[in-house]
Amino acid sequence: MFIHLGGEKIVRASELVAIFDLSIEKSSKISKQFVQYANRDKRVEVIGEEESKSLVITKTKVYYSPISSMTLKKRAHQLITI
Repeated sequence: MFIHLGGEKIVRASELVAIFDLSIEKSSKISKQFVQYANRDKRVEVIGEEESKSLVITKTKVYYSPISSMTLKKRAHQLITI
């Protein structure tokens, strides 16, 4: 199964680790450091040109998605219940 993260980006549900609201990056020192390390290793991708609303962590990359974390979580939950 796959999850659409916005734009033309689709990832395998099995690769998904976490979905966060983008505010976590500002409020958590640890998450900010995590993203900095991922960015340094060139594992960060911004999806589309719209304002990012969520942070999606997969096994290999970190994505800034223009879709809200609640919408992405609902999509992921629908896949789990199928």
